[in-house]
Amino acid sequence: MRKSWDEYFMEITEMVATRSTCDRAFVGCVLVNSDNRIISTGYNGSVTGNPHCDEVGHTMRDGHCIATIHAEMNALLYCAKEGISVKGAKAYVTHFPCLNCTKALIQAGIGAIYYHEAYRVDDYAMELIEKNNIILKQI
Repeated sequence: MRKSWDEYFMEITEMVATRSTCDRAFVGCVLVNSDNRIISTGYNGSVTGNPHCDEVGHTMRDGHCIATIHAEMNALLYCAKEGISVKGAKAYVTHFPCLNCTKALIQAGIGAIYYHEAYRVDDYAMELIEKNNIILKQI
């Protein structure tokens, strides 16, 4: 039987997550336009040209690895760098986005967030998602 679009893209996020270089969380993100075409992918990793956590260890501050750029931000930043619009796009993410990634996704114009794992769901992120009429679905 043919997979739904949601199943298809969520499976791709799992593959993208295998590229993560911060072993604190293997996270993948796939941004998809309204025509169900992938416009960007991202995974947890260090700033381009800098050593990765899996090579040199973590740079920790307040319980977070500050060397890592989150998957959602990597996907959005690629689009910004290349001039690709994400207005009205959908974000498929292996884990519920952190507060900062939620804010970035909303601000960039993402219309829907689909996630697999309910990891550290932030109350204010949920409030922002509701206030901004973002479609949210756990798959």
